[in-house]
Amino acid sequence: MELKLNKPICFFDLETTGINVATDRIVEISILKIFPNGNKESHTWRINPEMPIPKQASDIHGITNEMVANEPTFKEMANTVYQLIKDSDLGGFNSNRFDIPLLAEELLRAEIDFDLKKALSVDVQTIFHKKEKRTLEAAYKFYCDKSLENAHSAEADTNATYEVLKSQLDRYSDLENDINFLAQFSSHKQFADFAGYIGYTKEGEEVFNFGKHKGTLVEEVLEKEPGYFGWLLNADFPLYTKKVLTRVKLKKLNNKL
Repeated sequence: MELKLNKPICFFDLETTGINVATDRIVEISILKIFPNGNKESHTWRINPEMPIPKQASDIHGITNEMVANEPTFKEMANTVYQLIKDSDLGGFNSNRFDIPLLAEELLRAEIDFDLKKALSVDVQTIFHKKEKRTLEAAYKFYCDKSLENAHSAEADTNATYEVLKSQLDRYSDLENDINFLAQFSSHKQFADFAGYIGYTKEGEEVFNFGKHKGTLVEEVLEKEPGYFGWLLNADFPLYTKKVLTRVKLKKLNNKL
């Protein structure tokens, strides 16, 4: 079953130096852009992460320091990536919890203030886990009856993810062929940031989801403890989390004016 699209959707996958969204970097990115008319556009780039790639990461994706030494940095590629995804929804495998948050960090480091939260995101892994509870290789075999060659290659994983989603639509009659529905179905608990440090109340107000102020309104804490805001900005939190905190603080200041 082909996807019904009102706008393009970009399936993408990242290979990285590790799994820490705040500190690790991209070493390969593959994007498969699907247009409403069915046309496809595919790009894969190796990226110099400007930091050593740990052996344990290279053992998984096969990309070594020598292989990326002469590749462009993400900052050099950031505008190209932005131009490709800016008009699109997003799709991936475990993308809501890893690929999208890490891509958001890289874009902010490259001084491209593009809010990925504004795009709908379809996490094929979440649909898979809700329906079958397996891995990408197993999903590809289960849904498409194919073996996933070159697993942990960004391009192979990206194309497999796209094929799995189409097969999921064929298999499950209760899955609507609609990106809004699929984004909602594949989402986890809603957070104001990607990392899950800032949640929402039932009324849609931001609350801390960690530490001594867990469950307390962010706006209230920042007003009563201005020093806490400074500590948060200087601590090792993701850039996007800091962006959300700054937005809440500015919203409060604007309301006072």
